[in-house]
Amino acid sequence: MNRRTVLRTATALGAAGLTTGVSLDAASAAGATGSSSARPRGPLRVHVVLFQGVEELDLAAPYEVLSASDHFTDRDVEVRYVTVDGRRTVDAAFGTALRVRHDWAPEEADLLVVPGGGYARKDQPGVWAEIRRGTLPRALAEARRPGLTVAGLCTGVMLLAAGGVTRGRPCTTHHKARPDLERQGGVLKNARVVDDGDLVTAGGVTSGLDLALWLVRRELGVDAALGLEAMLEYEARGTVWTSR
Repeated sequence: MNRRTVLRTATALGAAGLTTGVSLDAASAAGATGSSSARPRGPLRVHVVLFQGVEELDLAAPYEVLSASDHFTDRDVEVRYVTVDGRRTVDAAFGTALRVRHDWAPEEADLLVVPGGGYARKDQPGVWAEIRRGTLPRALAEARRPGLTVAGLCTGVMLLAAGGVTRGRPCTTHHKARPDLERQGGVLKNARVVDDGDLVTAGGVTSGLDLALWLVRRELGVDAALGLEAMLEYEARGTVWTSR
């Protein structure tokens, strides 16, 4: 039985018999809401959070995967970049200038995705600078509400930790930041993606692909995720820990 057959079979079986700490290859049903034929809903609204010094790969992988998911589902998917400072140009870690055309409006989002960047450079723009400033961690904490899933990847999870979002919650982050996350009250799980319902976190830089593919499975169904994998020529890797 090949991988795609396994995934579709798992979806058909549903969550029965699945446990937490399952692999991406075997557990799409644990977090997926069903196939692309699931009941129609409004658009899936995704806001990817930017800040000065954000890592290019951290922000680009979720943005592209979630944007492209629109081609593999009947549900509309709307993805936009936002900053807590409103419309502006953001300079990413390696010099890419990104123009943000939308205001900060987490009340309009279904998914709020927080990338990382600059955690190893405490005296330069990036996560540490945003933690010292305090504006973004506070805004992320205040954004929480029923119906919103907050997803952090790599050291973007530390911005959530600084706002108290990860305290007492299963989570993960880049391996270099894991001790800091635990000291701030996060309940570390040894998984590439950790899904605790309205909080989803992922490991290091390349895990943005796996985080986004998992969110697509969960929100849009396994067929949409498989279509994306074929288009990207990438198979989701690692383990997903899920509380569902």
